[in-house]
Amino acid sequence: MILHKTKAIVLNRRNYGEADRIISVLTPDNGKLSLIAKGARSMKSKLAGAIELFTINDIGYIEGRGELCTLTYGRLERNFPDIVKDIDRVQLGYEVLKNVDKSTDTVVESDYYSLLGEAFAGLDDPSIDSCLIKLWYLARLIAISGHTPNLVKDANGTVLSENKRYGFDPAAMNFFVQNGVGIYRPIHIKFLRIVFVCTKPGPLKRINGAAGLADDLQPLINQIYNYHLNS
Repeated sequence: MILHKTKAIVLNRRNYGEADRIISVLTPDNGKLSLIAKGARSMKSKLAGAIELFTINDIGYIEGRGELCTLTYGRLERNFPDIVKDIDRVQLGYEVLKNVDKSTDTVVESDYYSLLGEAFAGLDDPSIDSCLIKLWYLARLIAISGHTPNLVKDANGTVLSENKRYGFDPAAMNFFVQNGVGIYRPIHIKFLRIVFVCTKPGPLKRINGAAGLADDLQPLINQIYNYHLNS
């Protein structure tokens, strides 16, 4: 049997039998894998460290006859200890794992693995507001899936103006003019442009008023995510 070696991030795990665990992991080169970690719930198991959440591990596995592979070894490459010190960041971490897991049911690209690593690093850094991390990771999921909104022209094909207010249509993925009542201003659109090109959340904290802008834009990002990815 061939031993495969890769890096892995655990997406979810469940108990199996008396001492085993079945885990779903995301890898940078082999996509999503289902692995059985035999004896992982035993106190003396050498595999226990490789199946923890919010970690990046070097693993080895062998393929089985079906889709379930067998985890043979695991070594911690990086953990993110500060995540578990804040219950709100832990909950957001679970949300990230759940949504990435759902988004990788059919097609898996290495960008999803990178997203998870950068999301963990952001959650592990208390100087980055969690609202920025939430906005950023959903925007990355949207971008990776090919649903980036039009941030240049409005619904009529006119270049977005510095002097108008806008509403947003998640179906058409366009802003539309709503002078006087539109909740999105040019500053929101400029911030969104930055969010959608950032490959990590850290740079967002250096923008003046970033947390407030993130709060304003979260409903829009939620609309896009729910309409295109969470149906």
